Amino acid sequence: MLNRYPLWKYIMVALVIFVGALYALPNIYGEDPAVQITGARGASVDISTLDTVKATLEKDKLPFNSIALENGTVLVRFSDTDNQIAGRDALSESLDEGLIVALNLAPATPSWLEAIGANPMKLGLDLRGGVHFLMEVDMDAAMEKLLTQQEETFRTELREAKIRYRGLRVGSDDNVEVMFRNEADMDAAEAELETLHPDMVFTTDSSRFAVSGKFTEERLLEIRNYAVSQNITILRNRVNELGVAEPLVQRQGASRIVVELPGVQDTARAKEILGATATLEFREVDDSADLAAAAAGRVPPGSEIKTDRDGRPVVLKKRVILGGSSITDASSSADEYNRPQVNISLDSDGGSKMAAFSKNNVGKLMATVFAEYKDSGKRDENGKVILSKHEEVINQATIQTALGRNFRITGIDSQSEAQNLALLLRAGALIAPISIVEERTIGPSMGQQNIDMGIKACIWGLVAVMIFTLIYYRKFGIFANCALFANIVLIIGIMSMIPGATMTLPGIAGIVLTVGMAIDANVLIFERIREELAEGRNPQQAIHQGYANAFSTIADANITTLITAIILFSVGTGAVKGFAVTLSIGILTSMFTAIIGTRALVNLVYGGKRIDKLSI
Repeated sequence: MLNRYPLWKYIMVALVIFVGALYALPNIYGEDPAVQITGARGASVDISTLDTVKATLEKDKLPFNSIALENGTVLVRFSDTDNQIAGRDALSESLDEGLIVALNLAPATPSWLEAIGANPMKLGLDLRGGVHFLMEVDMDAAMEKLLTQQEETFRTELREAKIRYRGLRVGSDDNVEVMFRNEADMDAAEAELETLHPDMVFTTDSSRFAVSGKFTEERLLEIRNYAVSQNITILRNRVNELGVAEPLVQRQGASRIVVELPGVQDTARAKEILGATATLEFREVDDSADLAAAAAGRVPPGSEIKTDRDGRPVVLKKRVILGGSSITDASSSADEYNRPQVNISLDSDGGSKMAAFSKNNVGKLMATVFAEYKDSGKRDENGKVILSKHEEVINQATIQTALGRNFRITGIDSQSEAQNLALLLRAGALIAPISIVEERTIGPSMGQQNIDMGIKACIWGLVAVMIFTLIYYRKFGIFANCALFANIVLIIGIMSMIPGATMTLPGIAGIVLTVGMAIDANVLIFERIREELAEGRNPQQAIHQGYANAFSTIADANITTLITAIILFSVGTGAVKGFAVTLSIGILTSMFTAIIGTRALVNLVYGGKRIDKLSI
């Protein structure tokens, strides 16, 4: 019999819509302003932290809705943002430095929905408010740093192989060049270095007795990818230290990184921490050098001149005893004279290097060099920000005894500077300098305004389409409107179910677009039914032929749009991805509701009956 569905199809349609509505339901409950307290570097909080948080809030007479310890995190809910911010400030002052206090928005979802894993959609930066940074990694500086390290490696390897050389330098063509006194030493060095460095290409210049080593293209690509991926990891660590809930740090293109910090409004603080490329180097002071001669430019071989914070020259050995990458932990405190200091902990390899050096150099001076890259305010011919390197000796200390994995550095001006330095060292030193090429700050009120405007656009679009279909298609317009409403519910439900999916303002635009696309499929079906009726077929045959013949057209149109959405998601970033996600989901749900959903309603009303006229 025409136009009859088996019972299981009706049950399937009802079940799909019910599940979509159930998982879309948490979005109507909204969110509570909250403060979350978590442990830094993977540590978790316990019941004593909960008691301290509660006591602090009660002492400052700050009202809160609830406080709970969940999954190693303390979450405090407030009734308004004023108490939320005041609570964050009070807790930041009273809790230990190792705890991260962050503003958050906690879903007000009932427990019975949370029990089945139903949670509201995550909102993007443009809807929640916060700071957006687009950063670019300085690949030239990364290459320069790597070549300098390679120069020191060549120096050590040739010394160990007992091959004498005349000079060693980094060339202008991203290569390291070694000069020799005769051809025998040159050939021996080339054979030794080729064996030790298969990822480099070596060439010789017999006229100058020189060997030049350059990285292969595969190795250069690996270096660039490593610089970006490592910087992303370190930026994530720095964001965690800032105390930001649900941040976004992801790669964009070959050398750029997008950082989005929801809820953060202090851009100066965020830029200071994220953009800083601070690291420490421990170097031996060349006490045999004549400072007056060095200041005049006569620096001993293997040494270079730096300045301390007062501008006084200090001659240091070029060889780095230890770099910032060996630091596993750093904390700020005060010494016995109440002066700021930073306590350093090293990994096992770094501890071994420090122990070996300090053991053989008791009584000598070791300098702590602080280095960072800053925006010079200039740009190159390609529009990239030119970074300038700033180095200063912040401490010179006499090695009294063999040092191990834990020691301290002093000579820091203020406690806040010590805290910032400790934070940067805990998070890690960036592999290559980065510059901020774009920044945007979106206030919470603007985010709410975007939500309100997006919802209004959806509602007015929905109402306009529903009125049109009711007037033009009568009872079949009711079927189309039911499918249209179910389509929006399914989009919201699926977006809420997908882990990591984020609703953005372009995502709302994608929903508005799918409202028109969803009704478009019904228009094709209904017009085809009208054509079948005009050709003299009875209503049951017209319904059957209308759905059957319109299917291929609907499928072609939606599949081509889906392919475009997939391409947008693959090559796009940020807002474009958000649009592509909602558009893709909307295409699939609109095909389901327009083809299967409305057909179920039509079959339920008209199927198996003798009818003379359709309300279409």
